Amino acid sequence: MSEEKQKVITFKVPEELEDAMKGIPNRSEFIRNAIVSALDHVCPLCKGTGILQPNQQKHWAQFTRDHAVEQCNECKAIHLVCKCNPENDLHS
Repeated sequence: MSEEKQKVITFKVPEELEDAMKGIPNRSEFIRNAIVSALDHVCPLCKGTGILQPNQQKHWAQFTRDHAVEQCNECKAIHLVCKCNPENDLHS
């Protein structure tokens, strides 16, 4: 089995974060796992930037004609709801 080539990436952290990580035995592995986990939860539209580009805004405007962003009354999660079928709820 061939080993995947690894690259070294460095970045700066505040002293408080460095102090908080001192007890972690394998910081590289911890950071890799944290990044992979974060990437699994990135917004599929903005890719984590928090900004939609003009063409994305047009698509979003079209999408929201039939959909809404709402807060679930039961679990309080923000989610998308199809206005055509409002009963299509996770907790129903």
